[in-house]
Amino acid sequence: MKLELTTQQKENRAAFRVFVDEAIVPYANQWDRQERTPAELIKKFAQQGYLGALLPKDSGGSGMDMITYGLLSEEIGRGCSSLRSLLTVHSMVSLALLKWSSQSQKAYWLPKLASGEVIAAFALSEPNVGSDAKSVETTATLSGNAYLLNGQKKWITYGQIADIFLVFAQCDGKPSAFLVEKNSPGLSIEPISGMLGVRASMLAELHFNDCQILQENLVCRQGFGFSHVASTALDCGRYSVAWGCVGIAQACLEACIRYTSERKQFGVYLREHQLIRQLVTEMLTNVKAARLLCYQAGYLKEIGDPGSIAETSIAKYFASKIATQAANDAVQIHGANGCTNEYAVARCLRDAKIMEIIEGSTQIQQITIADYGYQEYTSPSPSTVNFQDLLART
Repeated sequence: MKLELTTQQKENRAAFRVFVDEAIVPYANQWDRQERTPAELIKKFAQQGYLGALLPKDSGGSGMDMITYGLLSEEIGRGCSSLRSLLTVHSMVSLALLKWSSQSQKAYWLPKLASGEVIAAFALSEPNVGSDAKSVETTATLSGNAYLLNGQKKWITYGQIADIFLVFAQCDGKPSAFLVEKNSPGLSIEPISGMLGVRASMLAELHFNDCQILQENLVCRQGFGFSHVASTALDCGRYSVAWGCVGIAQACLEACIRYTSERKQFGVYLREHQLIRQLVTEMLTNVKAARLLCYQAGYLKEIGDPGSIAETSIAKYFASKIATQAANDAVQIHGANGCTNEYAVARCLRDAKIMEIIEGSTQIQQITIADYGYQEYTSPSPSTVNFQDLLART
């Protein structure tokens, strides 16, 4: 079997790399220190069509196939995991609305999301609810022709600047999804700072105090918030994060190749030392293996194979682990230099650790993948594997 990108995919990857090298790499450490993403960068990002990556062209999107979207996630992740997080959460909301929102919601929101006129955030996590996402405590109560939301959301990526939030709440005891605009009465937004990694992703805490939204802001149907809306978004998020982890590891590999070819110890370049070569070998091998897992997941998504859900979890699990290992080894190779903010590997290590927690922690992925394995190898046929159950944890 021959694995090869199409000519268009190769051209897109080259264009993504140029954009990242020119617009992101030189400034990523600065944004990390400032804990913010410049508005002008987001504007450039939108102008490239990246915010509409997964939306169809008739909605103003770029209409990327899943492999191309993965390549974009990798390249942005190579430059800055915080900006890759923007791509991820914006795409999660966009894809969920594309699949599950009403025709009027699609007509109004999708063109705005595709152009970057509106920035979207995904509001699921809460102070008391992380992996057990179906147990959200935020409530939505129907009052006349409006819903009143009460509760709290936490760790909301780009929540400081988002224009629209896809919020999950219990409605009559049923998990449901709602669109909440940032200026909705009863919504207050509190910035979060001092994070270990992805510091420029402008996290926020959301407080809903009888936050009033129109009844028509319900997405899909009552009770379908997690099983349909959130599941679609989370699967997309895991896929983008997996590719982003490949990007982190690739950045570490490239940094180590450069550094060991320039720095000398004991009279020779670092690259001549066997233990350095061992670390580079592990890094290179793991990057290639993780990328292949991502290709497999992307291919299955592109053809609509339900097995893509499990393959995405496998890719995310492996890629996040090897990104952390690659970043840790990269810091070791850089020595004291690697512990400063002058070298990107320090940021990569902090960012990589976050990747083992978000979009399903390493341990949640282990539970999910093992469940899949038992179903696959004990079921009479692959068609009996319940892939939807694999999305029950985040």
